[in-house]
Amino acid sequence: MSKEGAQVKVILTKDVDRLGKAGQVVTVKDGFARNYLIPKEMAKIATPGNMKWLEVLKKKEAAEEAKRLEAARALANRISNLSLTISVQAGEEEKLFGSVTNDAIADALKEEGLDIDKKDIILEEPIKKLGVYQVTVKVHPEVKASLRLWIVKK
Repeated sequence: MSKEGAQVKVILTKDVDRLGKAGQVVTVKDGFARNYLIPKEMAKIATPGNMKWLEVLKKKEAAEEAKRLEAARALANRISNLSLTISVQAGEEEKLFGSVTNDAIADALKEEGLDIDKKDIILEEPIKKLGVYQVTVKVHPEVKASLRLWIVKK
């Protein structure tokens, strides 16, 4: 039997609030590990075999992240070389009826074959005049692209 309050090292297999993220090795009370974390498949005991499993898993995740980053850089390059034109109704002094929003830009990108979420298009404020704008598009947490956007009169 383990002593009262004994500590044990575990590898988290899932994110656990106030404890850590998946893949971290943490020290917890023996009872918490045996009665809660391990039965719910939220952790594994940090044995030498499980530590090797963790190393393999981290290498695999790092390789996948490198692929995602490379794909994001290629997409950012494609977006940066793109020049989008959006035709809108405009009145006097080149003011638009309404404004060009993230939705309209996402739709124009979709027509170019690029599926970008409107939340990843960063506008300081909605575009309300004709002209040429540089719009930032977030394609990955570490990669942003600058899109040239032409707003022209219909």
